[in-house]
This record gives sequence, C-alpha cells and structure tokens, in this order.
Amino acid sequence: MKAISISEPFYMDIVSKREPKIGPEEVLLNIQYIGLCGSDLNIYRGTMPMASYPRIPGHEISATVIDKGDNVPKFEIGQQVTLSPYSSCGVCPACRVGRTNTCEFNQTMGVQRDGALSEQCAVHYSTLYSSEKLTLQEIALTEPLSVGYHAANRAQVSETDTVLVLGCGTVGLGAIAASARKGAGIIAADIDDAKLDMAENFGAQHVINTRQQDALEIIRDITGDDGVNAAIEAAGVPATSQLAIEAVAFAGRVAFVGYSKEAVSFDTKLIVKKELTVSGSRNALFEFSDVLKMLEQHRFPFQKLITRVYPFEQTEQAFRDWNENPALFNKILIDLTK
Repeated sequence: MKAISISEPFYMDIVSKREPKIGPEEVLLNIQYIGLCGSDLNIYRGTMPMASYPRIPGHEISATVIDKGDNVPKFEIGQQVTLSPYSSCGVCPACRVGRTNTCEFNQTMGVQRDGALSEQCAVHYSTLYSSEKLTLQEIALTEPLSVGYHAANRAQVSETDTVLVLGCGTVGLGAIAASARKGAGIIAADIDDAKLDMAENFGAQHVINTRQQDALEIIRDITGDDGVNAAIEAAGVPATSQLAIEAVAFAGRVAFVGYSKEAVSFDTKLIVKKELTVSGSRNALFEFSDVLKMLEQHRFPFQKLITRVYPFEQTEQAFRDWNENPALFNKILIDLTK
C-alpha cells in the first residue's frame, strides 16, 4: 500500500508499505482524510526535536472500518471513526493517576512513531470514536479540537466565567468553542483579523488584535477592572504567555496549551499575589466524545476551519505551500480517497 514518508527535512516521497495485519483486539481502517498540524510542518522543516527520520506523519484522522479482530466488542464494517493518536505506558506517575494524555513515555502517531498518512492503518479498538452524523472531513477535525477542549477543561471553565483565549488557530478555536459550549463569556486575542473573525463565529463576544490594540486596557474595560476568570494561552509566544498572567483576575486560572520556542520570563509576584492556578495542557484525555457531540450539533461553522483539501498525490505540494505561506492556511486536509 502507499504511504507518505518524510525521509529528511524538506524531502518526502510516496513509498510502498506492507499492508497491516490486525491482532484479535485491533481494527483495520481505510484512511479517508488526514489533517495536517503544526507538528507535521515542524517535522517537514526539521525543527521537531521529538521526531526522527524517516517518519510517516498524520494523527488527525477520519477513516472507515474495513476489518476487525475476533475480540473487538464493538465497531462494525463501514463505520466512520476517528481515533486518539496517543500512547500510554500504564505505569508512569501520570498513568497511575489516570492522566494518560500526559504519559511520560507517550508516543504520538506521526511524531515519535509512524502515523496514518497511508492507505490503511491498524489500531487497538479502545482508541476509536465513531460518528455517523458527520462528514468524514468534519470527523478529521476531532483531534485538534479535542486538544483545545482539553485546555478549556484544564482551565476549569464554567458558565460563570469570562475567559480569555490567546491564539485563534484550530486549537485556540477549539478552546473557544468548548468555552462557549460551557456557557462562558469569551474574549479572543490574536494578531490576525481573519482568525479573529473566525473566533467570533465560534462564540467569542469580544476580539482583540494584540498587534494594534492595548489588550490589557480593553480586558479591564470589559471586565470592570477585575480581569478575566481564566486565560488559555494557545499562541505559544512569550508576549502572550506574560499577557495571560497579567490579564487574569485574582484567584484566576491560567492554562498553557501553546509552548514557546523561546524562554519566557514571568513576574512570579503576580502569580503569588493573585494566588493563580497555573496549569499545563497536553494532548486530550476524554474530550473526543464531547467534541464529536459538539460537531454533531453544528452550532459553529466547523467546516470553515478547512482552508484547502489536497489529494494524496499532492501531499508534498501541500507542505511546500504551507511552509512558504503559513499565514494563508488554517487547516489542510489530505484526501486519501482520490
């Protein structure tokens, strides 16, 4: 069968791969769409320290079931599915307390181990989630939206909160949609007006272009000088990391889902003085089911997240286009049905 392999930075090819054989608890999938994310682009660029070469990318998946092992208790042939692409060891400190999303030895598909940008893939049935109400393109959005939904959970967002989301890419929009679903008021911040327009479509009542406006002044005005109850940092740059700490109210919460490639300096006095709860947010845990339900409700225009769909044979062109003009793309899908 065919697969896409990144053999070294800026070079990929279509390769032949042995068709997978399934074990008694595994399901064989016919891959339909693969969404590309920032980690895939970083592997292509050679800036992802957790990846080695050659590497088959792909962890944002929609697929159909084409076979299953004898001990698979559910899932039927032809069923539409997505999957959780993370692994867990079951014995590290995180796994022992049920936080398998942040397993010390996690290997995400397409990063530390080969992903699903191939015609077929075999996985354990426990990683699968199904929806028959969504299109296969919509199903492929589940994983990145789940990462944003998990960040909203880590920030303990509720209906009584005003939430600041910094960074309105797909993960940030997932956090916005999740916060709106929870009933919170939302302020979205980014440097891209097009992304801020999208944030309004996904539930943000206020938007701030941090390149053109004084974000703190606007946030204080909106909140009556209190600050926001929770901030979700999804941009991964030092300035927004600091802004999250400054903008949150006393006794507030901050969740970091973006991580900066540069060192970030905090005024720890603010963390102590405000008695902030500061959390990291990695991957997703049980949010896949919630996100599928959210997608099925069609409250927000999730299809608009998809900037362009490339056929499988043009995967390398997709990476080239994205690498050369990253600001032009939100979500790229690779269509393996063509």
